[in-house]
Amino acid sequence: MNILNFLGIACAAASPSSPAIRHRQSSNLEFASKGNPILADGSYYSADPAPLVVNGTVYIVAGRDEAGPAENGFVINEWEILSTTDPSPEGGEWTLHPAVARPEDVFAWASAGTAYAAQLVQGADGRFYLYAPVTQRDAGGATDAFAIGVGVADSPLGPFEDAHPEGPIISQTVPAPGNGIQNIDPTVLVDDDGRVYIYFGTFGQLLAYELSADDMTTILGEGAATRIGSLTGFFEAPWLMKRQGTYYLLYAANNAGADSPCTPTSYHACIAYGTASSPLGPWTYRGIVLDIVSSTTSHPGVFELNGQSLLVYHTRDAEGGTHFRRSVAFDALGWDDSTTPPSIQKVTQTHRPSEDDSNTPIRNIALRAVAESANETPIQYWIAAINDGRIETNPLPPDYWSSYAAEQSPETSTLTLTWNETVQLNGTSMAFFADQRAGSNIGVGFETISTTALRAVLTASGQNGQFGGVGVKEFFAFSPTAS
Repeated sequence: MNILNFLGIACAAASPSSPAIRHRQSSNLEFASKGNPILADGSYYSADPAPLVVNGTVYIVAGRDEAGPAENGFVINEWEILSTTDPSPEGGEWTLHPAVARPEDVFAWASAGTAYAAQLVQGADGRFYLYAPVTQRDAGGATDAFAIGVGVADSPLGPFEDAHPEGPIISQTVPAPGNGIQNIDPTVLVDDDGRVYIYFGTFGQLLAYELSADDMTTILGEGAATRIGSLTGFFEAPWLMKRQGTYYLLYAANNAGADSPCTPTSYHACIAYGTASSPLGPWTYRGIVLDIVSSTTSHPGVFELNGQSLLVYHTRDAEGGTHFRRSVAFDALGWDDSTTPPSIQKVTQTHRPSEDDSNTPIRNIALRAVAESANETPIQYWIAAINDGRIETNPLPPDYWSSYAAEQSPETSTLTLTWNETVQLNGTSMAFFADQRAGSNIGVGFETISTTALRAVLTASGQNGQFGGVGVKEFFAFSPTAS
């Protein structure tokens, strides 16, 4: 292997401009999707999708992401619905129903905002029930104000009113004796026999109850929840469903580490699943449904229409998307009925065709290389971020590589880009975490060479055996001519 060594010098690039989020609309928007994500132009961002099929139409409830382009925090004030009668991952005709519900409009006891992951189901009475995590204005001394309320409407599009105006059906104090978790991400199944079950939880805590089918709100039993602890890597976002007598629970998983089946960093989430022979378990972990996506969070939902099973989730792949400006996508979900119980085949993520018709040649061939670090990378950072073509204005840890370790950061770090064939190079540069102003052209140029790898040796400042962390957003490798 031929390796070219260099001392990295800072070089920053301007972040792509993002369209401004439009003001809240009251009218529906009909549009033609060209593939994933469903709505990709950056006019609306939608996260935490939950599908429901009614009379041949799929309704996908989602929270509207309204965070700014450089804001690293959730801003979700309302729920919206995407609907279609002919869902295809390759594209089709859709309708966006904006602002179908807001927490403070449905629940008199709720604060505005925090319209987190909700699910819509149809009860035995034919009405539609929205299970919604919201924050209480008065949490009654609970350490966390999140609670689950239930809205009800005669149409899946609302308008919704509180089905339990006395207050939330689940919180840290309801039902007694309550719980100590953050009560979000409810998923509800109306079983074949009419019985109703709800799962909820996050940060590795998953609880379940049976609900009364008569009112869809009353917790059955003595108030003690069923606690689930057997699903490998459970983090949040459960989705409960049933197929051919087997219960399936899909969820966002994170068990980051060297042996992780799907999460390279502690900030990523993949979709995993387990099965059970009864609705409250016990559950057996079965494997991975969907690998990590472009957003750090992931959230599953499954529906069947026209004889096909489909998995919905979200990504940051829309124009101007970030980890907090996400958009709904969906792909075919396959089954292997030769196993017992039938297993879910891993879903292949698809993307809409590029809308950039210019096919502008570029010199940066780092995108074709494999990135590696000679040092052990702390679990929150991601080596693959250094040649993914993204330079975030306000990155989360998996958006860059860093040498920072809480106990002892190394003085010297080595990063390598390796190609599977000999390439021509005559320049290189890096975008560091703390770097030059956008548009800087500082870098390293040299006579054209032939090589299969490029190595950067980075030396951190420090004293008395303590050294600073070095963060790299992007590692560029330039060929003499654009292609």
